[in-house]
Amino acid sequence: MGRISMKENKNIYHICREELGLSREKASELLEVIPPERIEKIENEKSLPRPDEVLIMAEKYKVANLCNYYCANQCPIGREYVPEIQIKDLSQIVLEMLASLNSMRKKQERLIEITADGKIDENEIEDFILIQEELEKISITVETMRLWSEQMLANNVINMKIYQAHKEKRN
Repeated sequence: MGRISMKENKNIYHICREELGLSREKASELLEVIPPERIEKIENEKSLPRPDEVLIMAEKYKVANLCNYYCANQCPIGREYVPEIQIKDLSQIVLEMLASLNSMRKKQERLIEITADGKIDENEIEDFILIQEELEKISITVETMRLWSEQMLANNVINMKIYQAHKEKRN
C-alpha cells in the first residue's frame, strides 16, 4: 500500500489513486502506459493529463466521472460545452428527471407556439430561454444517469455481461 500524501488541495487524479491505496509506482503498473513520473506531474499539476491518459485512469481506477471532470474543467473545448456532472443516488436522479419532464410537459405547447413560424420574436425570447434551460436540466440528468450506470458497471453492482447482452439486443 502506498504512502498517503499530506499535501493539501489534492487534485482529482491524486485523490482517485490514493483512494485505491496505490503508490505512484503501483498505479503506473495498473495503468500500464503511464510512468510514475508522469503521474507525479499530473497530480502536482505541473502538466495536464492527455485525454487518452484520462480514459485509462477512469477505466483502471474505476471512476466513471473522471472523463467528465476532465472535459468540463480542463479541456478547452469541453470547458465551453460540457457541464460537470456529479454522480448522485439513483432515486435522486429519477426524481430530478421526472420533475424536469413534468415541467417540460407544461411548456410543450408554448414551445410549439414559439417555434412554429421558424423564428423567435422579441416577446418570445424569455419563454424560449426558460424552455432551453429546462431542456438542459433534462440533458444533464440523462448524462448523470449514464455516469451512474457506468460507475455501477465498473463496481460490478450491475452485471456487465447481462447489461451488454440487453444493449446489443436493442441495437
